[in-house]
Amino acid sequence: MTSPVSLRGYDRDQRINIHFRIPYFTRWGQNLVITGAGALLGDWDPSKGQTMRCHHEGQDVLIWEALISLPWQPSYKYKYAVVQHSEGLMKVDKLDQQERIVTLPEGLNSGDVVEVMDVWVDPSHPSSILSSAAFKKVIRCIPPPVISQTLLHRQCPLLGEAIVRFKVTECAVQVGQVIVVCGSIPGLGNWREHEAMELSAAGTYSWEGELRLPYAQFPFTYKYAVRTVTGADGTPPLEVEIGEQRMMKLPLAGNSQMGAPALIVCDDGHLRRDKQWRGAGLALPVFSIRTRDSVGVGEFLDMIKLIDLAHACGLHLIQVLPINDTSVHNMWWDSYPYSSLSVIALHPQYLALRALRDEMPFEIQAEIDSARSRLEGIQVDYEGVMGNKLRIARMLFDRFGHETVESKAFKEWFISNRDWLEPYAVFRYLSSLFGTADHTKWGALSAPASSETISRLASPSSEHYRALRFTYYLQYHLHLQLLQVSKYAETKSVVLKGDIPIGVDKRSVDTWMDPHLFRMDKSTGAPPDVFDPKGQNWGFPTYNWEEMAKDKYSWWQRRLKHMAQYFTAYRIDHVLGFFRIWEIPGDCTTGILGYFRPSLPISRSELEARGIWDVQRLTQPYIRWHVLRELFGKMTEEVAARYLEETSPGVFKLRPQYSTERQIMDIKVRPDSPQWLVEETEKTRLGLMKLKQNVVLLPDPADPENNFFPRFSLSSTTSFKELPQTWREALAWMHDDYLFGRQDNLWRDSALKKLPTLMECTDMLVCGEDLGFVPGCLPPIMHELGLLGLRIQRMATEPGKEFDNPANYPYLTVASPSCHDIQPIRAWYEADPQRRERFYYEMLCGEGPVPDRCNPEVVRIVVQQHLSSPSVWAIFPIQDLLALSNAYNQRPAVEEVINDPTVAKHYWRYRMHVAVEELQEDAGWVSLIKGMLVDSSRV
Repeated sequence: MTSPVSLRGYDRDQRINIHFRIPYFTRWGQNLVITGAGALLGDWDPSKGQTMRCHHEGQDVLIWEALISLPWQPSYKYKYAVVQHSEGLMKVDKLDQQERIVTLPEGLNSGDVVEVMDVWVDPSHPSSILSSAAFKKVIRCIPPPVISQTLLHRQCPLLGEAIVRFKVTECAVQVGQVIVVCGSIPGLGNWREHEAMELSAAGTYSWEGELRLPYAQFPFTYKYAVRTVTGADGTPPLEVEIGEQRMMKLPLAGNSQMGAPALIVCDDGHLRRDKQWRGAGLALPVFSIRTRDSVGVGEFLDMIKLIDLAHACGLHLIQVLPINDTSVHNMWWDSYPYSSLSVIALHPQYLALRALRDEMPFEIQAEIDSARSRLEGIQVDYEGVMGNKLRIARMLFDRFGHETVESKAFKEWFISNRDWLEPYAVFRYLSSLFGTADHTKWGALSAPASSETISRLASPSSEHYRALRFTYYLQYHLHLQLLQVSKYAETKSVVLKGDIPIGVDKRSVDTWMDPHLFRMDKSTGAPPDVFDPKGQNWGFPTYNWEEMAKDKYSWWQRRLKHMAQYFTAYRIDHVLGFFRIWEIPGDCTTGILGYFRPSLPISRSELEARGIWDVQRLTQPYIRWHVLRELFGKMTEEVAARYLEETSPGVFKLRPQYSTERQIMDIKVRPDSPQWLVEETEKTRLGLMKLKQNVVLLPDPADPENNFFPRFSLSSTTSFKELPQTWREALAWMHDDYLFGRQDNLWRDSALKKLPTLMECTDMLVCGEDLGFVPGCLPPIMHELGLLGLRIQRMATEPGKEFDNPANYPYLTVASPSCHDIQPIRAWYEADPQRRERFYYEMLCGEGPVPDRCNPEVVRIVVQQHLSSPSVWAIFPIQDLLALSNAYNQRPAVEEVINDPTVAKHYWRYRMHVAVEELQEDAGWVSLIKGMLVDSSRV
């Protein structure tokens, strides 16, 4: 043994050689760089970082390494970045998820080598999601580990020895558990579990330990394990990680002249568990909750009873729809929760009137009770709810509001929320004043609102200030009530999962304040699919991502950080929109004439290279006499005379006043018109729409003379079918290439510019609704970012399949049999006999006659399939859980549908037909669900 007298010297002015090594498999053209704090590491700028070199170790392992001489200091912070050089520019393809740190002992000599052996951990690692707020704050809510004040990093290496520092991350450690290292050398217990070396907590999920080893003891093998301290027989059992034994060799730093290292820092990433955590939850819009206290609609405080119900069943998550204010039209159209008036303000319909005052005056309590009785319908009466709630809330505000708005707590809240609260309140006031939320009709106030304008309009000296204070009052109480629910959910280990809509209404405070962030002359939607052959037009403006990027998407970051007050998980509505959006001209009412943005259009030169020269023929509606006869029959001459112009014999174009989809849809008849005229007008309108859509190419608005987009499913048009065969073949190929080939790199880059920034601005667990026309680049990006995807059994992701098998779902997914945009299990099962038969035999392995009715036995099989899936979460709409019981599945199935996406103005009014309290009291139903969770290892 080397004598302690031979401790190495220590001089802070000396330089230390740090040799970084990390296995990482790169694509052609990629390199790794190290960037970190300080000029020598590039000050966190990858373009100024230290470039690494690579070599192979065996056939499948590519090792990247860099030797950097640095002056001694207590620690260095750094990250790895995957970069690619092109045309003299460097692009970061991927940035290390974590900020790493290497701490240097003081007893190092000049020229000593520190070997840093890292493991790249992607967010896609199954254990990574356990570091999100959903697990840290809620499900595994345990006290943070005590960081040892005598923690290591103080040992000085002796001659002939090296200090080995073991580092591992483990997110699932519970109270009474510690991480240990056992291995093939004496210091690690010679594989005797009770003599394994215990690690110390070095952070929330980080564990470290050091061992001084003679060089002669290298190489050696080891594994990490979880030790649970028990008081039974004093033997601490170990849960040893799975997989092959880890190997520690004596590194040579890639240079034999450097000598052996004095310190080896081995960051081994995550401890390898043989089973990953899986849980289950329920999905229910807040407005759909029914309790004995609610006034016509689900309220925030009703969620407390829903949390108790979920907890009793063993469910760890409640997923809701967006809860922001949608009061654009002040009628039932505002029941649509995805059309936000404000992306931050909460919807007044969720206010629990009963909680606005501790001692409610008798007469006002009577008003609340009367409203509850009148609104106790099977479905939500949106207009009745809003009218009654605002009326009663105004009564309370007029009598007692000054107590609230003069309180210290309110004033502190107001100051911290002023930036969004004042513009929102002013917008609400002006909407009422002008009779519309369409701010383009507000005259001088139509212009984007400046901070000076808001300050003037929100001045306490203004005559309308009391109206603004009422808005503040409502938002304050909504905040308090939702915050109370959030804190209560944490005590019950129930995650609250919110929803981020992909769009905002064109008549919103956000588009009024920041119109430069939106493309107001365009609309968002979805391309045609089996659910809607015309495509969907949601009416939201598309985002001006280039403008948003200038301040690092601060509009999004503010939105998400505000949301994180209440939720520990959220769903990104239509995550495909962060890759590319289906953009539709503002004068369209359907989605069929849209195109992807961003995308690479088809150029005129590409068309000409394939012999296609008549662009006007392809971009103008193809209207010929025989086409008109086929569409309108005996009405042809009348339609042609009224709505069309003949440009040459047998060739027509739409008259200017009927040249857009919106103008065509505005063709109306008087309300008292005879039925034959109504039907005739409807036929005319539909026929004219088909003419308008009978095109092959769409001019690119940015360069309509030279660039074009293929009309979706162009081969279905008459215009295409009557082209020469060579043109048809070329255009069909370019159509498919546009949709499935040429855009992937562009869309990948588009998503990687936005999603990482948004995901990193909070610690909420993030899920993406990745249904629909999914590009090939989306699944790899979702996996790379650790973004949970959604799997709906009847919306198959496997090519050539009608239904997905939940047993094949990836771990980083949410498994659900249905969602708010499609029919619940019962309604879907009973709607189509032939499809029902295929599903029953193929997916449920049914025997005998197919049940016509979706009885509880059928539902139970479907639910069990999803619970047994590998998905980290199985989330069920409450309708599907109610269908497990004969007592609750007697309601007509069609009444349980929340939304029909094919209906432009759908009334979102589904409400549970049974109170939450009644479900809590149903021990059989609660026991059934909990038993299924236990059987599936999801409790």
